[in-house]
Amino acid sequence: MQMDSVCVHGGVCLQGKVRIQGSKNASLPILAATLLTKGENVVYNCPKITDVFQMKQLLRSIGCKIRERCDCVSVNADQIRSGKLPAEAVQGMRSSVCMLGALLARCGEVTMEYPGGCVIGARPIDLHLKALEKMGAIFHIENGMIHGIVPEGFCGAEVCFPKVSVGATENVILAAVLAKGRTRIIHAAKEPEVVALCEYLVKCGADIKGIGSDCLIINGAGQLCGCCMKIPADRIVAGTYLFAVLAAGGNAWLEEAPCNEMQAVLQVAERMGALCQESPMGLYVQAPEELQPIACLRTGEYPDFPTDLQSAVTVAALRAKGETVIEETIFENRFHIVEPLKTMGADIYVLDERRILIKGGKLLRGRNVEAKELRGGAAMILAGLMTNDVTCISGCKYILRGYENIGKDLRELGARVVSV
Repeated sequence: MQMDSVCVHGGVCLQGKVRIQGSKNASLPILAATLLTKGENVVYNCPKITDVFQMKQLLRSIGCKIRERCDCVSVNADQIRSGKLPAEAVQGMRSSVCMLGALLARCGEVTMEYPGGCVIGARPIDLHLKALEKMGAIFHIENGMIHGIVPEGFCGAEVCFPKVSVGATENVILAAVLAKGRTRIIHAAKEPEVVALCEYLVKCGADIKGIGSDCLIINGAGQLCGCCMKIPADRIVAGTYLFAVLAAGGNAWLEEAPCNEMQAVLQVAERMGALCQESPMGLYVQAPEELQPIACLRTGEYPDFPTDLQSAVTVAALRAKGETVIEETIFENRFHIVEPLKTMGADIYVLDERRILIKGGKLLRGRNVEAKELRGGAAMILAGLMTNDVTCISGCKYILRGYENIGKDLRELGARVVSV
């Protein structure tokens, strides 16, 4: 789906069911990991989003053979070449950084532009580079280009991160599974997407211990073979639609929502008065007649409340009568939606670079607003559901990075959303 803008006609309670797409944050590193295998990989439930399209373009650019059918992607990396990765794909996708560990492990050399993505904070890759250097990589950065080599191949090492980083953890995992010797990762990220990557690599023949913990031990394997893998459902998309129900009112069945990965989100929704009923098949959510404010909500590393849902819960909190304070601990620049929400009539204030104060209970007004980044853009669509008129959101290229078709999904729940 291609769209430049989306118009939301608000004032309708949501009701119905929608299937949750495959996970963006799991599919990207798994696709990068196919570089480390011999033979064919078949990846099911791969989301049809811009970031995945760009990752496939990156893989094709270095010689991978890719076949696609519905939500199934087949990747064969038997004959790849090292070289410069396409700048347009790398700059537009932060997750291209995971190609560093995979390509260095496979080819011993990589040249790529400094990775880009959403403007939600500095997001430096120093942790990635220093960890890979500890395993034998040498990097040279000049004029926005990263050139890396591993003269002797990766060697196992003890990598202790000063702070938790999902991307850096994934990069070290990708480097370690074919490295000589043992790698121990201390303060590893525990996100479900990291678990999915490890589980995929184990199916390919990797030796990884401590999966799901903050200490991973990886014994390098001589060779990995391709396998079949189903991408898990996207917990952030499920959370977005959960907060859409709370923002607009009503109830919905979120088919295949990964409830076990959403416990912190469900606890927040229940504190706000929602009824959440978990099932192995998905999640039922029902909004209360009157949403309750939360004195303080703090984002954090998994299993805490995810930063990627901070914008969505901010919008939902505008419906609650009373004051809510939200503290962002992961990114220092994730309050882009505050100003457009103010133009819609929201009483919301930036207390400092990490905290906002929401005074809820006011009806929002429809306005023309612009998405500045992925999750904030999706949240602006949720804000449009809370008005009694029309909100037009431009900059939808950001939203397409993570949502297959958010307009169609919300229409299945009864929302009046039109792509322009």
